[in-house]
Amino acid sequence: MQNKQATQLIEKIQKEISSNKYDFSSIIEDLKKVREITMDLNNPVLTKALRLSYEHLEENNAFLIEIPNDEPIDEESETEASVYSSENNLESFSYFLSLLVDCSKKNNLLDLREYNKAFIAM
Repeated sequence: MQNKQATQLIEKIQKEISSNKYDFSSIIEDLKKVREITMDLNNPVLTKALRLSYEHLEENNAFLIEIPNDEPIDEESETEASVYSSENNLESFSYFLSLLVDCSKKNNLLDLREYNKAFIAM
């Protein structure tokens, strides 16, 4: 991410999650601040991911989305694996946050799109 303040806020959230000392209400506020900061980056996938993530946290008081699957899905023979978790998935949330830090990479952007799809479908 090109903005130092936004990167610092994301790193703060990552620290809170990894130390298991987090409060979703403060994380939601931090994600809203990051979204405001990054609005001028002209990256609609990033902007949408931030909004959908804090709306998801507000609604569920948990992160209930799985890490996107790396395997391509053969639509004829397989059904899509579940993208939802029944419990708070902090590993997935940490991965989601790491994508935000460097969304210029093509694969990170693709995974953010997958998270966006999962947020919308939920």
